[in-house]
Amino acid sequence: MNIVVSGSLAYDRIMVFPGHFADHILPEKIHVLNVCFQVNGIKEVFGGTAGNIAYALRLMGEKPVISATIGRDYQKYFQWLAKNGISSDGIRIVEDEFTAGAFITTDQADNQITGFNPGAMKYSSCLDFDWLDPAETLMIVAPGNLEDMVRYPMECKARRIPYVFDPGQSLPMLSQKDLMEAIDGCMILISNDYELDLIMAKTGLTKSRLLEHTGTLITTLGDQGSRVCTPRGETPIAAVKPRQVVDPTGAGDSYRGGLLTGLARGLDVTTSARMGSVCASFAVECYGTQEYVFTREEFEDRLNAHSH
Repeated sequence: MNIVVSGSLAYDRIMVFPGHFADHILPEKIHVLNVCFQVNGIKEVFGGTAGNIAYALRLMGEKPVISATIGRDYQKYFQWLAKNGISSDGIRIVEDEFTAGAFITTDQADNQITGFNPGAMKYSSCLDFDWLDPAETLMIVAPGNLEDMVRYPMECKARRIPYVFDPGQSLPMLSQKDLMEAIDGCMILISNDYELDLIMAKTGLTKSRLLEHTGTLITTLGDQGSRVCTPRGETPIAAVKPRQVVDPTGAGDSYRGGLLTGLARGLDVTTSARMGSVCASFAVECYGTQEYVFTREEFEDRLNAHSH
């Protein structure tokens, strides 16, 4: 089964400020803000929705195909993908841009100031659908290039390729028409609870009405687990307790990797969601979105414990 992951690739540069932003920002001078925060070093990690989901899929034993763009500074990311057995064949290199990147500074109160450069993400990945066998392909359309998020669902429907639609942080940039077009006919619409409220507000549809356009709604709820909603009713999926919580960033993408693995193997959506919950539990145990690892035995142990 070909699992195509459409989304973004990014370098995240994470910095820690050993103080509190509030101590250096004068409220009465906010209109002429000019501050400098000296940080304790910088850590660069691999990120982006497509990279994170593909990483989870590879740990699950799948061979995902990434459909995304990357900039002229692609070498380190390609080396990382190769090291982890992930193909870069579907990634388009945009030589005139840097790879998308977030520059995140966090203070001692966990406040964050982030600058984001979309870079190569401004361009379509130009996925060639002609080589995809609809009977052997499953696709997820995750946050990334906006043109791809609008066009790829239409291509999937035209070619009868089942797809999961995951609008995520791109929701504010999608028009009501484009959002509705992408939802209509998708296999699964997945979002967190805040994003689901935004989807309902933007489309004017209730959950029951959304289910007239998609087969399944999956809502992730952080440490409260997730919820699978179909026309037959709702099924709560409990969160899997990790050994420790180090960094929840990227847990949602890991959940999607586990979910897609189950679906690609022909399992029902509830069982697949449980696999997503197990996969996410490993992700939160490590700092960074592609730093965690697990063996098949470790995964099976947690899945078996979660299923009883």
